[in-house]
Amino acid sequence: MSAEERLVVGPSNRIVFADDRMPAVLSTPWLVAHLEYAARRAIEPCLTADERSVGTFLEVEHLAPVPEGMTVTCRARVILSDGPVVTFQVEAHDGLEVVAKGLHRRRVIDVDRFARRVARKQAADTPGPRRG
Repeated sequence: MSAEERLVVGPSNRIVFADDRMPAVLSTPWLVAHLEYAARRAIEPCLTADERSVGTFLEVEHLAPVPEGMTVTCRARVILSDGPVVTFQVEAHDGLEVVAKGLHRRRVIDVDRFARRVARKQAADTPGPRRG
């Protein structure tokens, strides 16, 4: 199973530096996000209506810059499925060279159980009356 995500490097996803000597290129956080989106899409058809997948591990080498205006294709391919944990080989290419490669793991979760866990955490973080 595999999927792709494409993005065009532009003002919303490029790095921004304080000086104007550095060329505008795709930022690593945006690259990583699209690798994760591709992985999510790859297993989406196998999930039930009550399931989603969440990222749990990511190891990516950002190997080359991608200038503004170029298109990057991010690919994710399932290489291992162990119960609710799915491991992907991820790679990004700009049409000229590989710009990133690595591994990504996602865990299949129950949406309602996850929402309850988040709600408990939010409630625990709510300031209340101090004792003592």
